[in-house]
Amino acid sequence: MNAVALPDRRRSVLFLVESVLLLSTVAAASALRAHFDQMRFDLGPLLPKGLIAVLALQFSLYYGELYDDRALRSPTEFFLRLGRSFVVATLILALAYYVFPGARIGPLTLALALPLSALAVVAWHSLHRWAGDRETLSDNVLIVGTGHTAQQIAVEMLRRGPLGYHVVGFLGEHEAEVGRRLVNPSVVGITADLLPLVESLKVSLIVVALEDRRGRLPVDDLLRCRLAGVNVEDAPGFFERLTGKILVSDLRPSWLVFSPGFTKPRLLRSSKRAVELAGAATMLVVLVPLLGLLALLVRLDSAGPALFRQRRVGLRGRVFDLYKLRTMRVDAEVATGPVWAGADDDPRVTRLGRVLRKLRLDELPQLINVLKGEMSFVGPRPERPHFVEKLRQVIPYYDQRHTVRPGITGWAQVKFGYGSTIEDSERKLQFDLYYVKNMSLFLDLAIVFDTFKVIVLGRGAR
Repeated sequence: MNAVALPDRRRSVLFLVESVLLLSTVAAASALRAHFDQMRFDLGPLLPKGLIAVLALQFSLYYGELYDDRALRSPTEFFLRLGRSFVVATLILALAYYVFPGARIGPLTLALALPLSALAVVAWHSLHRWAGDRETLSDNVLIVGTGHTAQQIAVEMLRRGPLGYHVVGFLGEHEAEVGRRLVNPSVVGITADLLPLVESLKVSLIVVALEDRRGRLPVDDLLRCRLAGVNVEDAPGFFERLTGKILVSDLRPSWLVFSPGFTKPRLLRSSKRAVELAGAATMLVVLVPLLGLLALLVRLDSAGPALFRQRRVGLRGRVFDLYKLRTMRVDAEVATGPVWAGADDDPRVTRLGRVLRKLRLDELPQLINVLKGEMSFVGPRPERPHFVEKLRQVIPYYDQRHTVRPGITGWAQVKFGYGSTIEDSERKLQFDLYYVKNMSLFLDLAIVFDTFKVIVLGRGAR
């Protein structure tokens, strides 16, 4: 359970089965209550009420990060997060029942359902984790290649813990490599040994990660494996599916050309823009009093204007003025010139500015940029022209992030956070390209949902 969490297929199974189990516990609790009270159990009226309870529980479990392996370092932490999640769920249900009395399932039913639900969650997560640890239930993965890409894929698998993947080894190109230990498994053979090794190691997935394939790719043997039922995947595609980002450092132009995705249908662009216009206009009207109060507090906190403008690079490389509430001293970059955001204790940030950044309230004026068509709610975060000129020279495909409108929040923001180095920018680009490739309204909703979690948990503010 990690930051990018489980692969989508396994994460969806975990979520869906858990939802069914939670609904079943509510039904079981209602049946028990009916038995105690000698009443007839009727599932029909209970179903919509039970779904409301399940929604509150799943919301709390998600925000408690019960689906993130990396956040759960020990069984103690799992149970602490589980307890907090159920407390939050109880408060949410109490508020929902106060506002909508007709949604109540009854105090006795709820008192029975909550402990039953907790037991179901513990049992299901334990079973899921046990199954992920079983090699017999995992895909045995053979990685063809021993270079940087091959090792990075193995590292990503190891970082994620029980994923349903078990790396059995690497295939090198020279006999001298055999037996050499790389990330965790060793080099078990050379590419000429592919067919016998697939059979002896019971390989069910081959990931091709050769640095140079010209005349070195065992095409005929890979075809035989594929026709025999063994899955064969290219390294960039597998890396994307595994991590939710795109492997930029070893990306070939041909993969960008022929890979599915990177399509921006007119209907998607039009509907996205219509939703953003309506949303930004509504939010600005509702938030005018709050923005006025915050602007006043900024002026009182430190000398200078309340609203801060900064040049940023947007769609197709066009430069625009991004609006924010000022969180730094007005002379913050007089001596240094443009610099990346500093550490959490950056002395340039004002007292109020720290609070605004922590809660992301300084970003609210960017709703104006959304109305003007310069930004979207969701997209790659716009960078300053000074840094764009540097980054496009050293990071391959950096300008591809400018093929969509920049966003107030984005996939890189919820999965990586802020960056302050060229290396950080390259890692963020991996997430940005994933968003550009897979852009959809569903992905936008998922990012917005994750953004609220990041704000609630107070992560990544800079």
